[in-house]
Amino acid sequence: MHKKFCKRFNRYYASPDFDRLEAHEKVDALLLTHLAAEISGTGFSPSRASEVSTFLSLLPGPATGARRPPTCPLSTKEGPLEDLDALYARCGNNNFAIHSHLNTIAHGIFPLASRLFNHSCLPNAAAKFIILPSRPARMDVVALRDIAMGEEICITYVDPALLQSRQQIYQLTYGFTCSCLSCTLMEGISRVPPLPASEDALKSLNTALRLFVSPSFDRDVSEARLPARPLSDIPSHLVPVFQESYLTKLSGTFSSTSHDGPYDIALDVGLTVLAIYSLIYPPNYPQIGMHLLEMAKTAWNAIIIAEQNEDLAGTAEMDLEKRARAYLRLSSDVLNVLGPEGDPGGPLEEIQVLRNLLDGN
Repeated sequence: MHKKFCKRFNRYYASPDFDRLEAHEKVDALLLTHLAAEISGTGFSPSRASEVSTFLSLLPGPATGARRPPTCPLSTKEGPLEDLDALYARCGNNNFAIHSHLNTIAHGIFPLASRLFNHSCLPNAAAKFIILPSRPARMDVVALRDIAMGEEICITYVDPALLQSRQQIYQLTYGFTCSCLSCTLMEGISRVPPLPASEDALKSLNTALRLFVSPSFDRDVSEARLPARPLSDIPSHLVPVFQESYLTKLSGTFSSTSHDGPYDIALDVGLTVLAIYSLIYPPNYPQIGMHLLEMAKTAWNAIIIAEQNEDLAGTAEMDLEKRARAYLRLSSDVLNVLGPEGDPGGPLEEIQVLRNLLDGN
C-alpha cells in the first residue's frame, strides 16, 4: 500500500494543510491515508471488502460541521472503493479505547460491540481486552452485576466522572442525549455550586463526603465494605463535589503523594477519592478496584517508612497493615469481576505480589 502514496508523502507531510492540524487530527489523517491506500486499486481481497462493507454499515457520527482531515494524495489513478467522508464519518462514534491493565494504549473499531451495546453512565457491564502476540486485540464485555432477564446490557462510552461535560461529548461525538439515572439527576440540579474557597472549608467538605458515603473506612477499616450510595440520596451541602475540578484536584494530589509522600496525606486524600468514585461509578466498576490497589501500595510504602522510623513503629505500623490488607481485599473483589485484562500480568498479579509481601513470603 505504501507505493500508492510514498512518492507524495514528504510533500504532504510538510504542507501547511497538514501542519496546522491538531496532533489527534494528524493521526486521523495518516490512518485514513493508509486505509485509502489499502482499499484502492487492485488486490483488494474479498475478505477486506466484507470488512469495509461491515464498517460502512455502522451508524455515522452526527453532522457537526467538522470536516475530515486532508489525506495524502494517492499515486494511483484509481480512488478508494468508498468515499473517504463516509469512512471518516464512522470513526468517531464507533471507536473504542483499547486498554491493557486498564491503561489506554490504542483505539479500535469493533462493529459487533457498536451494534449490540448502548450507553449508560451507570453501566451494568464493562469492556475488557485480551491482547496476545501476533493476534488482533479481542474485546470481551463482562457483566459488573447480576443482570435481570430483559434488562438491556449497557457499557459506558466515556468516563462517567465527567459529570458536567459528558452530555456535550455525547451530543457532539455520538449524536444523542443521555437520560440515564445519573444524567437525570445532574439535569435536575440547576447549578452545581462552586467549591469552597478556603482550604479548611474544602477539608470539611471532604470529611462530610466520606462520612456520608463510606463511614466504615474512618472507623474499623478491616471490616469495611464498599458502599453503594445512590446519587439521589446526596444532601444539598455535598452537591459541590459534582464539580469536575473537585475530582481532578483530588486525583492529582493523590497521584503525587502516593508515589513520593507524604503517605499519610495520600491515604487521607485517597479515601476521599474512593468516596466520590463510589458515588458516581456503579458497583464493581474497574476504576474503583484500580484505585484501591494504589491505596494498598501506598499503605505498603508507609509501612516501609514506619519500619525505618522508631517513632512510627508499633501501633501505627499495625494500623497501616490493616489498611493495606483491607484495600487489597476490596480491590481483589472488584477486579476479579472483570478478570485478567490486556496483555499478561497486570493488577491481579500485583495484588498477589503485595499480599505475599504482607505475609512475609
